[in-house]
Amino acid sequence: MGDVRVAAIASLTPLEELDSDPFLVDTRSQHVMCARWAADKGYVVTRELRFYGLRPDHHALWTDVEAGDIELFVAPNDRVLAKALTSVPQFAAECERRGVRLEFAGLDEPSYSSRTKASVHRRLSMPTAGYDGC
Repeated sequence: MGDVRVAAIASLTPLEELDSDPFLVDTRSQHVMCARWAADKGYVVTRELRFYGLRPDHHALWTDVEAGDIELFVAPNDRVLAKALTSVPQFAAECERRGVRLEFAGLDEPSYSSRTKASVHRRLSMPTAGYDGC
């Protein structure tokens, strides 16, 4: 059978929430967590999705599924998925209806110091200035 193809879902939580919940804002760390989870299972992440308040029936979620390119959705945790989508229960029901698995990576979130928060802020607030996130 080949590798299981995974779509990793991250939340595009507004930068204003960086101080209260930095992981929800840090899409890079969210995708890293999903990729680590997938690699540990022998799966491959073929799509990195970023959403904020997306309807569970939105075509952006299902295009790759319908094309046969995605077999599983993974989100870092339920908090991230709750920010990314307007209804996690409706999304889970749609996954079940379509025969697509939904998983949570459930790994430990990184800790954020003022320095790491500043790095996330810089990376997200200056994307058009050529900043590469280093």
